[in-house]
Amino acid sequence: MKRGFYIIMAAQFFSSLADNALFVAAVEMIKASGGAEWQRAALVPMFALFYVVLAPFVGAFADSRPKGEVMFMSNGIKVVGCLMMLFGSHPLLSYAIVGLGAAAYSPAKYGILTELLPASLLVKANGWIEGLTISSIILGVLLGGQLVGPHISGMLLSFDFPLIDTPVDTPPEAAICIIVFFYVLAAWFNTRIPNTGAALMPMHSQTQHSLAYNLLALAPDFWRCNLLLWRDKLGQISLATTTLFWGASGNLRYIVLAWSAVALHYSTTQASSLVGVIAIGTAAGAVIASVRMKLIDAPRVMPLGIAMGLLMLGMNFIDNVWLAAPFFILLGGLGGFLVVPMNALLQHRGHNLMGAGRSIAVQNFNEQACILALGGLYALGTSLGLTAFGAIVAFAGLMAGCMWLIKHWHERNCAQHPEEVARLMDIARRDPGHS
Repeated sequence: MKRGFYIIMAAQFFSSLADNALFVAAVEMIKASGGAEWQRAALVPMFALFYVVLAPFVGAFADSRPKGEVMFMSNGIKVVGCLMMLFGSHPLLSYAIVGLGAAAYSPAKYGILTELLPASLLVKANGWIEGLTISSIILGVLLGGQLVGPHISGMLLSFDFPLIDTPVDTPPEAAICIIVFFYVLAAWFNTRIPNTGAALMPMHSQTQHSLAYNLLALAPDFWRCNLLLWRDKLGQISLATTTLFWGASGNLRYIVLAWSAVALHYSTTQASSLVGVIAIGTAAGAVIASVRMKLIDAPRVMPLGIAMGLLMLGMNFIDNVWLAAPFFILLGGLGGFLVVPMNALLQHRGHNLMGAGRSIAVQNFNEQACILALGGLYALGTSLGLTAFGAIVAFAGLMAGCMWLIKHWHERNCAQHPEEVARLMDIARRDPGHS
């Protein structure tokens, strides 16, 4: 791997670490202020909001300038969201601003991989970066849980700066002060990312039209790119799989917190460790997939999605942590092994069809729209009395059923369009350096 890849990994690690620590801090902030349960559940879809709203623009923006610069600006936006939360804005609004930074960050983070590395290394690179991201999720959730816990928050709140009156009076506010530091560290690494020399693609035509006109002109291009991926016989399968996986998994993060409070009587600090356990399994699955799987073998992992959905139902029969820990490691492992090759295949098809940044923006739009829709339904259901146990049944059925449909979809493509599918697989096989 090139040196620039490791710098990208370091920047991604600290930015993702802060994202996940902030999620726990925001949950605890709403809980401590007496906010309703549905508000805590709504944190997940609020983070996804700008991924969906700005999807036509962020991919083109990432392709229009050096991606290290885009990542730096994105971490700056995340810092603004933290400061808003710290100085009195509602956590839902502030967390949405952090989501805005994440929405701009993601196309640059993944798009730069296709600029820096050959196709033969995409699965391996995705395995490492997903494994590192999952590691940052583990540590970030654990960090957030410890920062809002009584021991560390007590020490942080005991600091007193002479002649300076700060608004930091609660454990979540003290936690956010530490989290800001990690965003700043990630931004520093962003300044070290080398320019890949890839050709930049202007966001709009060089005409005399107004900026607003040119930005609106990006929307048709985005939908064209969206249709290109959904019509591609391999792109549609990988996009459907990753969309479903992240839609369910993104909301499962909060469902586990809610479930552990009911089933195990855990506090936020204790429950955060279980989210970290799932991430351990996902990291292991991601690394194994990066070693064992090739790009052309990606469709073979779809049955794991069905198994993952069915296994999810087992959560409702667990009442102690000694069963929960290995169960969540296995659940996460299946997810990691599923998503890494599918993600690499999607990047490969997107890069060939439309360019890296636009491809990742389309992927983010679909995945985050699924998170937004499912999270909105979950928040609504919670406000109407849906329990964590009921949510688990619903998400498990959705995962298993939809993955079965996607698998059937791919089998039908192979039967009805064998030449096209074979040609696309051959393109992946013959890409420079493919192994």
